[in-house]
Amino acid sequence: MSLNIAKFGGTSVANIDAMRNCAKIVIDNPSTRVVVVSAAAGVTNYLVQLANEELTSEQINDLITKVEEIEFAILAGLESPPHVMVKLNELLSLLRELAFHEEILHRPDLKDAILSLGERMSSLLFAELLCQMGQQAENFDARKVIKTDNEFGQAEPDIQVIAVQAEKLMKPELERTVLVTQGFIGSDEQDNTTTLGRGGSDYTAALLAEALDADTCEIWTDVIGVYTTDPRITDKARPLPELSFEEAAEMATFGAKVLHPATMVPAVRKNIRVFVGSSREPEKGGTWIAKNCQQEPHYRALTRRKDQVLVTVKTPSMLYASGFLQQVFEILANHHLSVDLVTTSEIAVSLTIDNPPNSVRARLNKATIEDLKQISEVTVEEGYDLVTVVGNNMHSAAGVSSRIFNAVRDFNLRLICYGANPHNISILVKDEDSTDVVKVLHRDLFEE
Repeated sequence: MSLNIAKFGGTSVANIDAMRNCAKIVIDNPSTRVVVVSAAAGVTNYLVQLANEELTSEQINDLITKVEEIEFAILAGLESPPHVMVKLNELLSLLRELAFHEEILHRPDLKDAILSLGERMSSLLFAELLCQMGQQAENFDARKVIKTDNEFGQAEPDIQVIAVQAEKLMKPELERTVLVTQGFIGSDEQDNTTTLGRGGSDYTAALLAEALDADTCEIWTDVIGVYTTDPRITDKARPLPELSFEEAAEMATFGAKVLHPATMVPAVRKNIRVFVGSSREPEKGGTWIAKNCQQEPHYRALTRRKDQVLVTVKTPSMLYASGFLQQVFEILANHHLSVDLVTTSEIAVSLTIDNPPNSVRARLNKATIEDLKQISEVTVEEGYDLVTVVGNNMHSAAGVSSRIFNAVRDFNLRLICYGANPHNISILVKDEDSTDVVKVLHRDLFEE
C-alpha cells in the first residue's frame, strides 16, 4: 500500500471543529499513516512572547491563560477524557514552569523547550480525536526521530540519523496505527528539545516522508493550494493546479508563506509528490508539486519576502585583489547566514539578508555585521522587501524581463538579481512600495 504523510497547519487545528475536518481527511485516505500537526492558531505567538519579552508576572499569567483557553476548549470538545486531561495539565504545568524560569530570556534551550509545547498539546488532542472517530491512532514524540544539532531556534536535522530512527521506531507501527506527531520540533544528541525555525512543521513532514520512503506528502492549510501571489495582497490571485519542484523551491525561498523553504529539499531527494490544499474545503482540490509539469510558463507566480536588510561591504583593497569575497562569505558561513541577492562593483559588494523581528536570525545579523566591520567599511540599509517573479526559462526568451521592468517603471528598484537561474527575477524595493509593486506585476503578468 502507498504511504502518505499529512501535515495540518495551525489554522487547521485551531479548534475542535477545524480538527474534525482534518480527522475526516485522515480517515478518508487509508494511505495516511503519519500525521504531523502544528500548534493551534495563536498559541505559538503567545509562546514566542513568553520566550522573548520581558514581562511582569501578571502579563505572564495572562498569556498562559490565553493558551489554556485555546487548549481547554478543544479538550471540552473531546468531552474531557481523564487520561488526556492529565497529560494536557502536565504540559501546561511545564509551560508555567518555563515561563517563570529566571533565565528564560537568556537561554536558547529554554526558549525551544517552551516553543515546543504548542505542537505537543496539538498532537495529544488530535490523536484522541482520531480514536474517538474510530481510527486507531497514537500520539508519537517527534523528538525520538527528528534528531538535530544544538543550534537552538534554527536546528539543522541529521538526515542519516532520522532515517535510522524512523525505520526503527515508526515504520513497524504503521500497519497497526496512525502515528500523530509534532511538526517544528526535534532534539539534539543530549535529548534537549530543539526547533527547526518558524514554519518548520512542513519541513518535519517532508523529512519524515523522506525517511519513511513515502509516496506523497500532503500540506493542509487554510488556502486552496499555492496561489499566483498572496491573496491578501490582491483578490485577483488564483490557485495553481501544478508546480515543479524548482518553482516551488523558489517560491518558498522567496516568501511564499504556504510552504516552508526547506520542504522541497527532502521531496526532491526522494522524488516525493507534494500536495497543498485547504483542510476547510478539501473537495476543491489544490496544488500538486512534482518533478515535471505539463506546462512551463515564463511567469508562474509572484512572492514577497518582508524584513530585508541590505548590507554593503566596501573596501579599496577589493580592487584587483583575490580572497576578499572569500573572507566575506566565510564570516556569513560562520554565523550560519544565507544570502539571497548579491551584486558587486569594483570595490564593494551588496547583499541581502533576512531580518525578522525577535528571531535568531536578527541576533545573528548583529554579530555578523560586527565581524564584517573588522575587514571593511559596512553600510546597513533597512526597510526593504524582496519581490520575486517565479517562472521558467526566464533567461532565454526575448521580452520576458522587459515586460517585468516596464510594469514597475514608476518604482525605485534598489537592487536587481537576474540570471543566476532560469526560474526567478528578484527586485528589492522599499517596504512601503512592495504591496503596489506586487499588484502591478500581478495585473500585467497574470490578469491581462
